Amino acid sequence: MQAETLTPGQRSWSASVRPYLERAPLAALLLGISSGFPFAMIGATLTTRLAQDGFQKSSITAFSLAFLVYNLKPLWAWAVDSVRLPGIGRMGQRVSWLIVTAALVMLAVANLAMVDPTNVGGSPAGQVMQLFGLGREGEFAALFEMAVGAILVGFAGATFDIVIDAYRIEILKPEQLGVGSGMSQYGWRLGSAGAGALALFLAARHGWEAAYVVCAMFALPAVVAAFWVGEPERHREAVTREGRPGIVAGIVGPFTEFFSRHGAWLVLLFILLHKIGDTLANLTLRLLLDDLGFSNDEIAIYDVGIGFWAYLIGIFIGGILYARIGMKKSVLLSLVLMAISNFSFALLAMAGHSNWGLAGAIGFENIASGIGGVVVVAYFSALCDLRFTAAHYALISSAASVVGRFLTGTTAGAMMEEFGNVNFYLFTVVAALPGIILFWLMMRSGLVDASVGTAGAVPADDPAPVKPAAGS
Repeated sequence: MQAETLTPGQRSWSASVRPYLERAPLAALLLGISSGFPFAMIGATLTTRLAQDGFQKSSITAFSLAFLVYNLKPLWAWAVDSVRLPGIGRMGQRVSWLIVTAALVMLAVANLAMVDPTNVGGSPAGQVMQLFGLGREGEFAALFEMAVGAILVGFAGATFDIVIDAYRIEILKPEQLGVGSGMSQYGWRLGSAGAGALALFLAARHGWEAAYVVCAMFALPAVVAAFWVGEPERHREAVTREGRPGIVAGIVGPFTEFFSRHGAWLVLLFILLHKIGDTLANLTLRLLLDDLGFSNDEIAIYDVGIGFWAYLIGIFIGGILYARIGMKKSVLLSLVLMAISNFSFALLAMAGHSNWGLAGAIGFENIASGIGGVVVVAYFSALCDLRFTAAHYALISSAASVVGRFLTGTTAGAMMEEFGNVNFYLFTVVAALPGIILFWLMMRSGLVDASVGTAGAVPADDPAPVKPAAGS
């Protein structure tokens, strides 16, 4: 059965708003909320916590290596596609995995809450390490136990993400991918920013332990979405030649299908390169704000508050761009805007402690990220084959950030100290250029159109009203 790639056509304003109120995009919003909060717990929030506890920058940025667990998702994503959970599996492949992984994330965050640099061995994981003779003493012990806690959150959050992404893509029809991706990214920012702001507020009044335990509740919106929508109709089982799901087929099949496509290695190269500059800039932002002397309240107001509303505006603009100028042009424009947003951080570093400067930089960066959150994520979602949704999107999403996260965790802190804040953020602008150039070349060659998989294609015999080519 042949298929045509899908791109939104021209719509009236009322018709453009209506899809955001449908059940699947609203469920994508809930999924995004739960997906975003683990990132905040081991990202900006943990960075602020460690900085306030007096740890060195080089030690703090090394904690971002916990994010590398997210980049290892393809190693076990096949299980989400192929392994049926005993007992609870009767609720459906996606729904059962969603419930179980939500519980694991909540437990991992609660464990990290118990880690106290002044009380080594205070967390459940720390007690287990001491039981097996893995305990340490002094500052290294505190860092080691906190690193283990962060990695556990990273592993649980990565698995949660695998299920959430597969569930989101499969509950959305091809014509809903743009809207659903925007709602998911809006939810991600709501979960990430909301958990981050709540953690700062609670930590200032009740301590970091209470802050982390309360924020663990952000895993529940995804469970609500699962019970509301149920098992997705578009889910397709990966099968063997005998017609039964198989472990070997589940592991090998996703890679074989993806890399058998024309130009797959160039598509993968773009995925690897496109977010280097953005990742370097954003994962070190809190260090810049700490250097410039911004307080927790100022960070909450400007970085979280203004950033939230700017991101909402960016999603709205991204939805319009996707509908009006097509997928390819909107993706290219978003890549350029995200590179420029890094330059605004360099301007902030030049200006020093300026609330107006912080508001402007955060506002522009979040608008650019909101646009990219709609159009880039829609493109990446459309690349998936519905037989291997979890494995394919795990491969794509992990590849999308692996280079930037590795550089951030291993060199960003040292680079900031060596180059200075201004030159470091100018470097992040340069780091964004290869991804922009490569996508432009992919557009010119037609590779963007050819790379779309079954998740973003409408069957030729489907009576769906919108079936133009992949967009100009």
